[in-house]
Amino acid sequence: MRVVFLTHNYPRGPGDVAGGFLHPLAVALRERGVDLRVVAPSDAGHGGRDTLDGIPVHRVRYAGAARETLAYRGTMAEAIRTPGGLSALAGLVRGFTRAAAEELSGGDGVIHAHWWFPAGLAAPKHLPTVVTCHGTDVRLLETNGIARFLGRRVLRRVDMVTTVSRHLAAVVTARTGREVPAHGIQGMPVAQVERSRSRGGDGIIAIGRLTAQKRFDLALRAVARLRARGETHPLTIVGDGPERASLEALAAELGITDITRFSGAVPTAEVPRWLERADLCLATSRAEGLGLSAAEALMQGVPVVACRDGGGLLDIVPDSGGGRLVPPEVDAIAAASRELLDDPGARDAAWALGREWAARLSPDAVAERCLTWYRQARDA
Repeated sequence: MRVVFLTHNYPRGPGDVAGGFLHPLAVALRERGVDLRVVAPSDAGHGGRDTLDGIPVHRVRYAGAARETLAYRGTMAEAIRTPGGLSALAGLVRGFTRAAAEELSGGDGVIHAHWWFPAGLAAPKHLPTVVTCHGTDVRLLETNGIARFLGRRVLRRVDMVTTVSRHLAAVVTARTGREVPAHGIQGMPVAQVERSRSRGGDGIIAIGRLTAQKRFDLALRAVARLRARGETHPLTIVGDGPERASLEALAAELGITDITRFSGAVPTAEVPRWLERADLCLATSRAEGLGLSAAEALMQGVPVVACRDGGGLLDIVPDSGGGRLVPPEVDAIAAASRELLDDPGARDAAWALGREWAARLSPDAVAERCLTWYRQARDA
């Protein structure tokens, strides 16, 4: 069977974090005999065909080099609000449609579109298609009327719709009327790297792109609240993004600069190194697609505090044992943090749950689930 990953996010080279979770899945599918190919956008003129660990990748040119900036930066939603961005998007959709049809020409295969926008929108209508919604595309259904109109058309016509969490499945159904079957809810794989059980000792960690959605300000304020009550726990924020300057300013305002460390961007393979001495992970995002960083923390025996409006995080983080679910309020986060830090059994409970997630989110397990989707789409 031939499968074409159609996606606006796929690693541009070894160590690239953009769409990094898709590459291990592609490799696992290839190892199962799937003729796996990838169609992804060019980046600032760097298009054409190449391979990554033996996976053929077709980088589609869609505009002049200076305007090929829609993908890989997490800024597509903002970019397409401009006339130039809309023109580039139209070129990307056309290029995606042509390239996907070309890759499946004369073959027995399936399109696997990652994110309904723009990949699902561009999937050729005459080809069997699976669409996986990852999070940012589902938020468009909630916040943009035009996107909701387009999303309904896309998700109602494709052969199979899947999501990475129950939260996203519920939103898709509510906004488009398309049901997501239970076997269509499956998180994407975590990186297969060595993960040592945490020894603790370095305090609290928070991981992710520094955006408003991640609400790292809550983590900073919770650490400040703990310090005000006589408990000093260092905070390490792993990641980078547009909110970094404002978060650094907030740390200074709260008087915790001396116990706050910003790591900057970190390759996916290095995240376990930051977790192996963490005592606690704060996952403060709202409406998260899934929240793989929380799963990775549990895999290394690091307890996790998440917020009740965290979307897919509620699939991962328990409300007892190795985790706590709380309102998105500083006092609640600080209290749950103190409780987990003081609980000698929390680390063991997190480790046990993490073993389950490691099995469930392995590339092999996710690839097997994907194969059932492809057969269903092909036979529809």
